[in-house]
Amino acid sequence: MGLHHSGLPQDVLANLRRGVVIPAHPLALDANRQFDRRRQRALTRYYVDCGVGGLAVGVHTTQFAIREVGLYEPVLAAAMEDAKAWTDRPLVMVGGLAGKTAQAVKEAKTAVGLGYHAGLLSLAAMKDASQDEIIAHCEAVAAEIPLVGFYLQPAVGGVVLDAEFWRRFASIDNVIAIKVAPFHRYRTLDVMRGVAMAGAEKRISLYTGNDDHIVLDLTIPFTVKRGDETVSLRFVGGLLGHWSVWTQQAVKLLDRVHEAVAAGSVPPDLLGLDARVTDCNAAFFDVANDFHGCIAGCHEILRRQGLLEGIWCLDPKEGLSPGQVALLDRVCREHADLSDDAFVAANRARWLS
Repeated sequence: MGLHHSGLPQDVLANLRRGVVIPAHPLALDANRQFDRRRQRALTRYYVDCGVGGLAVGVHTTQFAIREVGLYEPVLAAAMEDAKAWTDRPLVMVGGLAGKTAQAVKEAKTAVGLGYHAGLLSLAAMKDASQDEIIAHCEAVAAEIPLVGFYLQPAVGGVVLDAEFWRRFASIDNVIAIKVAPFHRYRTLDVMRGVAMAGAEKRISLYTGNDDHIVLDLTIPFTVKRGDETVSLRFVGGLLGHWSVWTQQAVKLLDRVHEAVAAGSVPPDLLGLDARVTDCNAAFFDVANDFHGCIAGCHEILRRQGLLEGIWCLDPKEGLSPGQVALLDRVCREHADLSDDAFVAANRARWLS
């Protein structure tokens, strides 16, 4: 038997359900594109000191290619080791899972063995499979680890999935959360409808991965019908590549959102941040070039802050797109109040020690 959500530490599960910031952890490489253990540790320490509620490791932002170069287990082990050494706070540790069923099950067992609490399941390898086959795949992996569903946008390898798929997926007992990241309003609603149809809204925590509408996702209720019943669902937190940078401000933002939602009134200035954060994301994620430079864009912000030495990716073809540097310059200038440059400058030496 694998890990069931009933066996998770209660404080970890409580944090997941309350809603926290879970940055997608980047991969630190040196100029030879080899794993830079020191700077990887510095990134983990940075996220912990920002006040995040968890880490997602081995996911798209970590680069799926870590599997091809033997870095999957070392990178997941490093994040777990470094987080535990740096804080006693309960963090929701999410390991990325990918590939066909045999590979995903093996990765799930590896993640559980390292102490991870859940697996974020990419379905990119199943794009040619039927819905029945995909559900069977999910059930096999869920037998090993609590699952975080992942609706990844097609532009970076995701599969289009309808409300009926999400109903069936949400009916799997060991699903505890869904990262909704199709960058698409209609498809986001399909997830909401599926969870509601499954009657799983209390068991499954919804996390936005829609980097193009982070603030709006977090502040508005999603109302759907279930027969004659009206069901209201909310995103409680975010599991985001965007939140791998300027992370301290992301934590402050989510705190503000939670306070506003609890008070029943979201101020206009908070809603206004949606457009500003999305403007930043357009530069970070290289929207103008179909997200080609999305990982390198986040790396560039971390490089400018001195946390990364360079923007190197495992694939030499992955880098910044023409014009992306100018966009990054502009958003860093126009949205400087959304950055955490001063916080990083004050602590960088300690994190790199």
